[in-house]
Amino acid sequence: MEIKLKDDRLKTLSEKVQVYFREEHDDSIGDLKASLIIDFFINELGAEIYNKAISDAQGFLQDKLIDLEQIL
Repeated sequence: MEIKLKDDRLKTLSEKVQVYFREEHDDSIGDLKASLIIDFFINELGAEIYNKAISDAQGFLQDKLIDLEQIL
């Protein structure tokens, strides 16, 4: 599964990564390096985060169905 960000979201995240490096590490990085860092984390964590979100949503819906069954 490929996770693709919209261009405006990628730009915003890139700016945030650059600010993070500047403020936390006293290091300046460019757009390309920031984008590569974002791509790395998306590839490494994206599927895991997505699967956790799906699991959480399923649990939420199951709880609501149980509540509905108790009402009926």
